[in-house]
Parts: sequence; C-alpha cells; structure tokens
Amino acid sequence: MESNGLASFLPLIFLFAIFYFLIIRPQQKHQKDHAAMLDALEKGDKIITAGGLVATIVKAEEDFIKIKLNDDTVVKLDRAYVSKKVELGNENA
Repeated sequence: MESNGLASFLPLIFLFAIFYFLIIRPQQKHQKDHAAMLDALEKGDKIITAGGLVATIVKAEEDFIKIKLNDDTVVKLDRAYVSKKVELGNENA
C-alpha cells in the first residue's frame, strides 16, 4: 500500500525536477552573473542602462555610478539600472 502512495507522488516530483532545472537554476545563474558584473564595473567601462542609454562610467561609487552620456552630460545612476556592460568590439550593439 505504501509503495502505491509513493508512486502517486512520482509524477509530481518529476515535474518539480524539470521545473527546477529548466527555470529556477538558470535564473539563479543569470542573477549571480549580473551581480558579479555590477561589482566589477570601473571607470572607463561602457554600459547600457535599463532605459537603453549607452554611457561611459566616470566614477564608480558604492551604490551609484556617475556616467557620461555625451561630452557635456554627467549623471548619477543607481547600479541596479545597469543592464549590461558593452564589451570591446560590440560598441555598435
């Protein structure tokens, strides 16, 4: 009787395992990589903000970064709004 009860939970356990490996685990890896990228930002790096602006970092502070949008405009941006770092060779992206 007990093996029958365990067999009824087997599909549920199988679905949870699929859900974990296809959704939860990749999302955790992406969040970890993004946090490491934010910690590694330094002066001179080119970034793309969450709003789609391409900027160059002028000064990296603890919670904020100062970015240069053009020759005249320097603004302060929360680190959470940095979408990605533009790698060398991808400036036109």
